[in-house]
Amino acid sequence: MIALTLAEIAGIVGGRLVNADPDRTVSGKVEFDSRKVVAGDLFLAIPGTRVDGHDYAEAAVASGAVAVLAGRPVPVPAIEVADPVAAITELARAVARRLDAVAIGITGSSGKTSTKDLLAQVLAGAGPTVATPGSFNNELGYPYTVLLADERTRFLVLETSARGIGHIRHLTRIAAPRLAGVLNVGSAHLSEFGSREAIAQAKGELVEALPAAGEGGVAVLNADDPLVAAMAARTEARVVTAGTAAGADVRAENVTVDSSGRASFELVQAGGRADVRLQVRGEHQVSNAVIAAALALACGMPLPAVADALSAATERSAWRMAVSETAAGITVINDAYNANPESMRAALKALATMSAGRRSVAVLGQMAELGPDEAAQHDALGRHAARSGVSVLIAVGEQARPIVSGAASERSSGGATEWVPDTAAALARLAELLRPGDVVLVKGSRSAAMEVVAQQLIQRLDGADDQASANDRNDTGGQA
Repeated sequence: MIALTLAEIAGIVGGRLVNADPDRTVSGKVEFDSRKVVAGDLFLAIPGTRVDGHDYAEAAVASGAVAVLAGRPVPVPAIEVADPVAAITELARAVARRLDAVAIGITGSSGKTSTKDLLAQVLAGAGPTVATPGSFNNELGYPYTVLLADERTRFLVLETSARGIGHIRHLTRIAAPRLAGVLNVGSAHLSEFGSREAIAQAKGELVEALPAAGEGGVAVLNADDPLVAAMAARTEARVVTAGTAAGADVRAENVTVDSSGRASFELVQAGGRADVRLQVRGEHQVSNAVIAAALALACGMPLPAVADALSAATERSAWRMAVSETAAGITVINDAYNANPESMRAALKALATMSAGRRSVAVLGQMAELGPDEAAQHDALGRHAARSGVSVLIAVGEQARPIVSGAASERSSGGATEWVPDTAAALARLAELLRPGDVVLVKGSRSAAMEVVAQQLIQRLDGADDQASANDRNDTGGQA
């Protein structure tokens, strides 16, 4: 964060200094996890889903925090406010106005985090870059990311999410993006929005927040998604289309995918083309990479440098097409961070490619928040899995049960299909049926906790002691 005194911070957030030296300077970041506090930080004490950050105020100061931004009295130097989360929102808004960085927003129903990770790695070659950690893209994660930037930051890559109309608009008023990329409009959170058109309305708030073309605003829109392409009418920024469509301004041509699931293509822009060979897995990453490329090109990077950086970029966030070649000779694909119908189909396509000539096993949990069509969507997923040639399909949990009926009704299916009640039962069944050479995909929504299956399966196949891998879950709602 830009260095500020406690008195300056208190003035910005409307807080009251308690037992604190107003001239002490916060030279580090604003951190809500006391385990990550280092000297010079400001500790944000907020109630979490399991613990209250105020209980760790003393530990944070002992670790070097200058003070605590608190919602109630604590026995250490503090800035007391009515609402700590609202306070860092105001602090981030003030800091954003002082930054000289180019802010770039990214949104979409799926692929946001992978695209953000690719773009951040590409832009790092052009200057100091700060990006959203993991998928920390909500009303807490957005200002938290802004406050990671300082005077040296040249690019600030901000992932934005929405669970309702107005959510993205709220985030962009904290730190307004100059550039934005919209990936797709899918089925994620249909239960909350009601329709894909409503999701498009919410996602389009990002391009509405951009400055006009004459002021440097650029909207990168996925040319392959009609609902995204239509957002061109909602912005005064310069519109750049990106994708695989022949008329896209920045596009991927001659796409191929190798047996490891890695895509290669020619990245094409008016007047030039360059070869890209992605390290991340899955053909769906081509769309993510092209959107990232278009944003980097709009930031002034030359085409060859963008292509080289994309070819070197790796997956940076957990449980997204993470491939483990285990000691038992079984390949495990951990894509368990989240799931919706579109991302499930993309993962199954990657599984089919990576398991060519080998037995494929798909362990699928529920897809949450699909609304009244939930059962039909799971049934359709089962049919799709059967048609894709999955050798063994295991559906996990009650809400995932229709996957089995869908697969069983698809006459082209020649594989085995079964249902198990929970993750423990899934692990037990896998222990019985897996054999060397198998390729296993594990995927489901966060609420299904499918990462537990993937992590414990990898531990067992590598001969490691079983541990409660659920302790490693990236839960940004709590503190310790």
